[in-house]
Amino acid sequence: MNNPSNSNNPSSADGISEQSASESQTQELSATESLDPQQTTLETAALAAHLQRAGIMWLPRPNTESIEQIATRFPACDATPVEPAGSDGHQSEPAQSNSAQSNSAQSNSAQSNSAQLNSATTGTKPESHRPASKTPAHSSGIDTRGNNESGSRSGRKRANSNRPATTRPASRLQGVSAIQAGEQEYAGSPHPTDQRTLQLQQLEQAVASCTLCPALASCRTKTVFGEGNPSPRFAFIGEGPGEEEDSIGQPFVGIAGDLLTKMMQACTLQRDEVYILNTIKCRPPGDRNPEGDELSNCRSFYQQQFDLLRPEYIVCLGAVSAQELLGTKLSVGRLRGTFHRYFASKVLVTYHPSYLHRNPAAKKAAWADLQYLMRDAGIEIPPR
Repeated sequence: MNNPSNSNNPSSADGISEQSASESQTQELSATESLDPQQTTLETAALAAHLQRAGIMWLPRPNTESIEQIATRFPACDATPVEPAGSDGHQSEPAQSNSAQSNSAQSNSAQSNSAQLNSATTGTKPESHRPASKTPAHSSGIDTRGNNESGSRSGRKRANSNRPATTRPASRLQGVSAIQAGEQEYAGSPHPTDQRTLQLQQLEQAVASCTLCPALASCRTKTVFGEGNPSPRFAFIGEGPGEEEDSIGQPFVGIAGDLLTKMMQACTLQRDEVYILNTIKCRPPGDRNPEGDELSNCRSFYQQQFDLLRPEYIVCLGAVSAQELLGTKLSVGRLRGTFHRYFASKVLVTYHPSYLHRNPAAKKAAWADLQYLMRDAGIEIPPR
């Protein structure tokens, strides 16, 4: 049975209406904050660009027309203010005005989403389309300063609940600017070829007798110093010796070495024309990655090698050599695609042959890196 006192009580009806409106606003704000369409668009586009740089080329290109249609149906934000309720409990503005404002907000949202997706895909920052926000990060997104002095209900304007569009997720996946490791030039003057050969031999003897890393020195068969042209234009540096390198004493033999040879031959290079070395000279137990102190102990050896060789180009094969040489923790995917610097040598980062053997899909990206290298060196690669 209905209670007449409750149905005729304006205060009770208004309270129920206000509570329902408050719960509706809370649910809407919670939904928009949990899944920001603009943020999702940027992160998806950045991930797609990163996967393409890694050699995964099957991703479809975005359809701008479809994006606009979806953005129109699901607007990223609705800045339509909720007008104060009148004494009769109804809004003071007609419904037709609110509908026009909503359509305008949806149109603007569609244009903003389309521009941000295109800019994120091309690696540029959507500065002109980034919505400005003065709301602090800890704010709930609701302006409660509109209460009047009498304490009665007043209108609340629905602030833009979406966070400002940010490119920070994209920057985690995008390439980085060139890194300069060391001075602009190598110290001193370059040595003649015969003197370089003699000093490299002396340094190789010092490496063979090194015991700075007890775990490596106790289990190695041979140290792997490096080999090749003492006056090279190109030098290839890898991670460390494997089982076959440890038994022979030469860098990059076996399956990885065969693939590296084919990569060089595709660039019209021969092994005796380049110099090949590793960041560490002893095989780690179980072919694990070199540890920090092991890299530090071997650092002076490869630094002296480069100081004697002074190649025009250094190709870092894999993350270990790239991070060690350039003094960074960035991945190969972010370091590749540009020339870095180690003293006066240009440094190109690409994938290790062992990684390419395990992940053939990345060969296309590695081949693009080598083509980029050859173009800069002025060497024409014959068509395959």
